[in-house]
Amino acid sequence: MTDVLPLGSTIGILGGGQLGRMLSVAASRLGFRTHVFEPGANPPAADVAHALTTASYEDTEALKAFAASVDVVTYEFENIPTSALDVIEALKPIRPNREVLRISQDRLTEKDFLTGLGLTTAPYADVPDLAALEQALADLGAPAILKTRRFGYDGKGQVRITDATQAAQAFAEMKGAPAILEGFVDFTMEISVIAARGLDGSVACFDPGRNVHREGILRETTVPAGIPARLRTDAIILAGRILNALDYVGVMGVELFVTPQGLLVNEVAPRVHNSGHWTQNGCATDQFEQHIRAVTGWPLGDGSRHSDVVMQNLIGDDMDEVPTLAARPGTALHLYGKAESRPGRKMGHANHVKPQQA
Repeated sequence: MTDVLPLGSTIGILGGGQLGRMLSVAASRLGFRTHVFEPGANPPAADVAHALTTASYEDTEALKAFAASVDVVTYEFENIPTSALDVIEALKPIRPNREVLRISQDRLTEKDFLTGLGLTTAPYADVPDLAALEQALADLGAPAILKTRRFGYDGKGQVRITDATQAAQAFAEMKGAPAILEGFVDFTMEISVIAARGLDGSVACFDPGRNVHREGILRETTVPAGIPARLRTDAIILAGRILNALDYVGVMGVELFVTPQGLLVNEVAPRVHNSGHWTQNGCATDQFEQHIRAVTGWPLGDGSRHSDVVMQNLIGDDMDEVPTLAARPGTALHLYGKAESRPGRKMGHANHVKPQQA
């Protein structure tokens, strides 16, 4: 395939957080270099990347120089300004593609896309103003969750509504941002599928993991998820449908609710995903290497699971557990090199590995 990047090529990564850091490590294992573009000073990825540009996403000249220095561009988060993408795409390919970012940056657009594929999501309604919120609550009922359409993550930018009388206060908390109301879903568990699609259209999915959240932040992912084989197959097929519909290249996280009526799509993330960190110690090819393989045109790797894994996020004061975890048999630590521990801040993760029985 002529689009396969030769060894020694440079992959540009937009965003220098922990995902960019782990992508850089995976790229180096395959003989590639990485150049990270990050507005913030001293990002985690800078420790392991070949090059770092510290500049604003509004800095056109810095973006042009960055694009000129790399062979392909990928990203570790979704909310990249369109103007920055315009500058980069004029010079180098962006993988996954721009259409994926357009859809995933807006919760309403994403829900419309998913339902347009015939997939089921939580009931939802556009909320441009207070009157629309009051009508949506009358239609969907309470409890429900009001979310900003853009820029929300880890429980931020959302408020739970348990009674219609809370509408005005909830809408005020959006601070004028366009919003969406999502109806309550009676689910037994949340699972996620980490799925990959190569430049040649091949698709490979990792085993679904069972996720546990607290305060809107992922705390643990357990693999296997403890779901019937039928649901496992359905989840993987569903993820593949999304990848193919988007002509996707790279790794995507697909979060699903398991309900008595079947699987509901919660959201998609067009990047490597927190709930896929277990693959680093449970598979021959982890999600980060799989993403690098995809965006460089390499064949996708073997993502079959060789061990059972519980991935534990280390958040804020959880770092106090590191000495104990370091001595625990079967535990692999992945720390992000962040200097300051704060409540709610992801500082690392631990993969607790249990080999499968022969």
